[in-house]
Amino acid sequence: MAFQGYLVLGLLVLFDLLNNGIAVSPSHDTASLNRTSFPKDFIFGTASAAYQYEGAAKEGGRGPSTWDIFTHRYPGKIKDGSNGDVAVDQYHRYKGDVRIMKKMGLDAYRFSISWSRVLPKGKLSGGVNKEGIKYYNKLINKLLARGLQPFVTLFHWDPPQALEDEYGAFLSPHIVYMYGRVSPGER
Repeated sequence: MAFQGYLVLGLLVLFDLLNNGIAVSPSHDTASLNRTSFPKDFIFGTASAAYQYEGAAKEGGRGPSTWDIFTHRYPGKIKDGSNGDVAVDQYHRYKGDVRIMKKMGLDAYRFSISWSRVLPKGKLSGGVNKEGIKYYNKLINKLLARGLQPFVTLFHWDPPQALEDEYGAFLSPHIVYMYGRVSPGER
């Protein structure tokens, strides 16, 4: 249910933008706003970030991210004390979420891949989580089967805690090097 609300919120923001200077018609009359108001190649879609949507923080072989540790260590830093442990549970509800996207008439979905779900220890040498790869393959396949174009964000500011512990995350030139290029020992 929460996912559906976020999709509607995203569309409301789009309509607000249209009413504030981006509208095709100077009358700002949104009553007649529809797909023909946009260029033929315009892609209607929605987007999410793994930490904020997936949930299943301790399932499927996922390792902890820096946000997992931060939200549990400092719950008072988050206004309502929430965390991403369950979020909107897209990990378990992705089929229904994709069905809702299609029903809304969307063309695409941009999502991020949780580094911690694919590489729980942050590096190839720590092992690849096949269950995490399987989850993203199922999500992508479901999107494609419903005619939705997947767009992937590889990094959305939730590095594995293991990299924070080992390098201080992006404070270290080692992680910047590792993120930008895989060294021979990591292949």
